[in-house]
Amino acid sequence: MATEKLFIGRKVRSLRENARTTQAQFAERLGISASYLNQIENNQRPVSAAVLVTLVEKFQLDMAELSAGESDRLVSAVREALKDPLFLNYEPGLQELKLIAQNAPGFAHALLRAHQAYRQNSEQLLRLDESLGRGASQVETTPYEEVRDFFHFVDNYVDEIDTLAENLANQLEIDGGETYGILSAHLRENHAIRIERADAAGTLIRRFDPERKTLTINAYAPLPTRSFQVALQIAQLDAGHAIESVLSNAGLRTTEAKEICRIGLHNYFAAALVLPYRHFHRAAQELRHDLELLSARFGASLEQVAHRLSTLQRPGMKGVPIFFAKIDRAGNITKRHSATKLQFARFGAACPLWNIHQAFESSDRIVRQLAETPDGVRYLSIATQIEKASAGFDADRPRYAIALGCEISHADNFVYADTLDLANASSFKPIGVSCRVCERVDCVQRAVPPLKRKLHVDHRSRGPLPYQIVDY
Repeated sequence: MATEKLFIGRKVRSLRENARTTQAQFAERLGISASYLNQIENNQRPVSAAVLVTLVEKFQLDMAELSAGESDRLVSAVREALKDPLFLNYEPGLQELKLIAQNAPGFAHALLRAHQAYRQNSEQLLRLDESLGRGASQVETTPYEEVRDFFHFVDNYVDEIDTLAENLANQLEIDGGETYGILSAHLRENHAIRIERADAAGTLIRRFDPERKTLTINAYAPLPTRSFQVALQIAQLDAGHAIESVLSNAGLRTTEAKEICRIGLHNYFAAALVLPYRHFHRAAQELRHDLELLSARFGASLEQVAHRLSTLQRPGMKGVPIFFAKIDRAGNITKRHSATKLQFARFGAACPLWNIHQAFESSDRIVRQLAETPDGVRYLSIATQIEKASAGFDADRPRYAIALGCEISHADNFVYADTLDLANASSFKPIGVSCRVCERVDCVQRAVPPLKRKLHVDHRSRGPLPYQIVDY
C-alpha cells in the first residue's frame, strides 16, 4: 500500500534557522545535497524516511507535530470557505488544499480574511440599515475573530507564556490543591499588593488600584474564580514583558485586537500558573482525564480544567489530542479548539445532534456520546452544563455547556469510555460540523440546506424536510 508523501518544508526551514546554519551546512549534517534540501524547504520534494530519522535524532524533530497542526486547521478553514456559493463549483481536492496550506499559508489566511469581509458585507446589505455605505473599513475581520484565529493557528499553546508560568509555579511550589493563599502571599511579598474583598454582592469580579496597591476580589465568587483572578493579576505584573513580545509577533492589525489578545494571554498565563503544565499533564494521565477529580485535585473549576486540557500541546510532552468547545443556550460557540481532525465551523451554530446540547437538559451531570462525522472519523465526546457564579437569589445565572473529546483511538485514556461499546458501529451517532457544510442528506434536524447543493421539491409528498437534496 502506498504511503502518503510528507511535505514539511516550513518545519525543516524553521529547524535550520533555529540551528543558525546555512542550507549547505544543514544539508551536510543531514547527509544530503544542498539542492535537495532547497527542494525540501520549498515543498518541491517530500522528505525521505532516512532524512526524517536524521531530523528526529539530530534536531529533536517532534513526530507528533507532523500529524496535526496549522496545516490541518488551514485546510479545514479554507475548505469551509470554499463551500460558499460565491466560489461557484470550484471544489479543490484535499491534496491541492494541503499544498496551498503548506506552500502558501499567507495566501490561505488572506483568502479567509477576504471571505469573512465578504460575509459581513453581505449581512449588512441584507439588514438594510444605516450601516450601508459606511465603507470597506466596516467589513474587515472583527478584532474578536482576529484573536480567535491567532490562538487557533498557534494550536492553542503559547510556549513562552506557558513555561514562564510553570517556572513561577515551581518557585511557589504550586502542584495542585489550594492556591489562593500562595498566590495572595506572592502578591503581598513581591509586589506589596494587599487583597481586599468586596463588601457587597455585585457584578464586579476583580479591580486593581495601582495607587493604593490593592486588589479587590468579589467575596461571593467561588474559590477557583478568586484564585484565577489573583493569578491574572500576577500575569499582568510578572509576565508583561513576555506577553508584549508575543503580541509584537502576532501580526494583529488593530488596537482592539491587540487589547483583546492581551486579555487572552493574561488568562493563558493565569491558567498555566494554577494548573502548571507538567503536574497537570501527569495528573490528567493518572486520573484518565476525569474532570471532576482533576477539578478537586487542583482546586479549579470544570471549565478551567477542560480548557487547560486543550492547551497541552508542548512539543515532546503533548497530551492526548482533544477538541474543546463552549456554547451558550442558542448554540453559539464562544470558545473552541481542536487538536483532532474535527475542526469546528467558523460560521454558524454547532450541530444539534452533538451531545453538547443535551448537557443543558442534564444539569450537574456529565453526558457521554460516541459520534461519527461525515468523513467517517469516530469520536468520544463528553459534555456538561456549567453555571457562572451568582450574586444572589435575584441575580441572573448565565448557563453554558462545555464539551471535550478525542478520536476513538485515544478513548482508552478517558475514564468516560469505560462501559461504552467502542467496537459496535451502531453505537456511534452521526453528527456534523454545521448544517451549511454538512453533506448528509438524511438528517432530520437539518436547519438549512448545505451550500452548493441543488434542491428538489416534490409537492405531492413530504418527508422530514420540505425538500430533497440532489446529488451533484
